[in-house]
Amino acid sequence: MEMLTFLIPVALLLGMMGLGAFIWSVRSGQFDDPQGDAARILLDEDEPLTERS
Repeated sequence: MEMLTFLIPVALLLGMMGLGAFIWSVRSGQFDDPQGDAARILLDEDEPLTERS
């Protein structure tokens, strides 16, 4: 029972840290364009290799 006096504040602190991280990520634009990030990974920006003769 005494352990709950330690674990409940720790759980609340971890929950608040997770909520704070989520709010920070939403405000910084992490979730603004998830489809664009998925499409950009497929684009090939490198120039094709030329064969040497």
